[in-house]
Amino acid sequence: MLLEVKNLNVYYGAIHALQGISFDINEGEVVTLIGSNGAGKSTTLSTISGLLQPRVGSVSFRDKDITLTQAQDIVKLGISQSPEGRKIIATLTVLENLEMGAYTRTDKAEINASLERVFKSFPRLKERQKQLGGTLSGGEQQMLAMGRALMSKPTLLLLDEPSMGLSPILVEEIFNIILEINKQGTSILLVEQNAQMALSVSHRGYVLETGRIVLQGKSDDLLHNPQVMEAYLGGH
Repeated sequence: MLLEVKNLNVYYGAIHALQGISFDINEGEVVTLIGSNGAGKSTTLSTISGLLQPRVGSVSFRDKDITLTQAQDIVKLGISQSPEGRKIIATLTVLENLEMGAYTRTDKAEINASLERVFKSFPRLKERQKQLGGTLSGGEQQMLAMGRALMSKPTLLLLDEPSMGLSPILVEEIFNIILEINKQGTSILLVEQNAQMALSVSHRGYVLETGRIVLQGKSDDLLHNPQVMEAYLGGH
């Protein structure tokens, strides 16, 4: 097992944001967490990344307990996050933003190889590598955020709302790239409000509601689950 989350309880002050959630990811899988705003999806990713610490529960990566590990050390272990809202640095060029993603690495030749892989996945970033991050379109900024996360050479990529604010055509492009990244051997934990797209590219899914997992299963089964269809797929 690549990642195991057990009985995670996370608080913001008195607010009990995650209430005992447990799930796992196997090598090579795309697993999605779906749920409405405020369900606890981003909190889950922040806890795995080491940005938040649980009051109760544990996170294990490749059988090693990483619950209290510092965020930068978690990146070194092989977990990288593309955050909600992209959070690219507007005043740096595309290339400089990508290089920031490799800040925990020292292997120059390998970093260059990673850069070439990113440019292969995102040809538009190669075209715009000297352009300032802040001048990119929303879709290009999303590609840059994902490319930057890939520069740390992660075994597990955490994607937080990659389709947010994008046009339907760009959403499709981003999800095709997610499939491609997975085919190249990177496991993915995908947090996404677009349940239809998330379930169509993932192997398994978990449905979060107010800090609890209320449903789980193979993505195809969840796509046809009446409860999921009603709540997240517009009843179709």
